[in-house]
Amino acid sequence: MKPGSLHRHTNHTPLVAPERFRKIRELLEKRQTDLTLVMDNVNKAHNLAAIIRSCDAVGIHQVHAISRRSSIRTRQHTAAGANRWVKVSLSDSIVTVGQKLREAGMQTLVATWRPDAIDFRSIDYTRPTAIVMGEELTGPSPEAMNLADHFIYIPMNGMVESLNVSVAAAIILFEAQRQRQTSGLYDIKHFSDTDFERLLFEYTYPRLSAVLRDQNKPYPKLDENGAFNTTNSIEQELSREQGDMGEQVL
Repeated sequence: MKPGSLHRHTNHTPLVAPERFRKIRELLEKRQTDLTLVMDNVNKAHNLAAIIRSCDAVGIHQVHAISRRSSIRTRQHTAAGANRWVKVSLSDSIVTVGQKLREAGMQTLVATWRPDAIDFRSIDYTRPTAIVMGEELTGPSPEAMNLADHFIYIPMNGMVESLNVSVAAAIILFEAQRQRQTSGLYDIKHFSDTDFERLLFEYTYPRLSAVLRDQNKPYPKLDENGAFNTTNSIEQELSREQGDMGEQVL
């Protein structure tokens, strides 16, 4: 049998642990599509990974990584591939990204200290928001500063003058989460029904969804347990997928 060829034999059984499927569905139901973070030339691998994890934890669907050097782009690409739950968009121009975010109606907050910066807690994060975090050594680029609707800073009372960029990002993100939870934004589904069902299938069955995309075939519709009608070829792909993932818990 040629890989990917379809047979008429079908089977309608759950092919993912119900607990895992429920968690993936809940993840998508709480994703905040109008909250994002822009990493402006952030280049340390551990910072990239930590920021993306924090974005996942507060329910951000997509982040942006800007790099002006190929070596940094490679690190960002590696960090993006390590977390399949957050979409990482790579670009070499923060101006282009900033313009697109503004066209989407997002306010742009640049995290940095300057005389006109305001306490990060005074911002209304229930509005569509993009948070810009700058490079570890030099901070936000001049191009990023020009995009700012507000400059924000984290008040500190000790001798240190700055925080690690991933720590600062987490502090700001969890304030955004707090405000959005209080306002009930995590109780509202942000995706269209079509996008929600597509992402639900891709997150639940990543290998199979890739095969179906390559074959230009539609995704099967999932039932409440993550099951769907399967063909022989689909069952083979699922067996490989489950072998790779071991039905791991998120």
